[in-house]
Amino acid sequence: MERILENLIFKSRWLLAPFYLGLCVALLILLGVFINEFLHFFSGEISFDETSVILLILTLIDLSFAGNLLIIVIFSGYENFVSKIDTDDHEDRPDWMGTVDFSGLKLKLVSSIVAISGIHLLKIFFALDKYTTEQIVLFIVVHLTFVVSGVLLASMDYISAKSKKSK
Repeated sequence: MERILENLIFKSRWLLAPFYLGLCVALLILLGVFINEFLHFFSGEISFDETSVILLILTLIDLSFAGNLLIIVIFSGYENFVSKIDTDDHEDRPDWMGTVDFSGLKLKLVSSIVAISGIHLLKIFFALDKYTTEQIVLFIVVHLTFVVSGVLLASMDYISAKSKKSK
């Protein structure tokens, strides 16, 4: 009975596979948003002033960071919790694939969120006239919360890894 239960629990990891497929669909949606932002810039009155171009570039970078984050979560999450991805040593296989554990995944996730938040904050600074002082302060506080959370998470992982080495 115990063996059957353990086997069932082990096989239940496959219930996560649809989550990762859903994230693949989210990546397609993000690509649509990326293309839409790019096309939106060139539709209507084209304005190649410095601020508009910088805002477009920051938006595209922001979206690409979100896409990178999705790929990291999809690959690492699937490999850590469901099954190894057999790529037959494909030449394009990312070097980090198969080496990012749950702790590394958390750090990559938090650092990506901090980067995305920083880009969003930079976009806000280019359009300060569109926001109230309270909104700007709130955005800064949220960004700093992400930064502090990331530093604390990295510190906890560092302490945990150091304590494991000393044992």
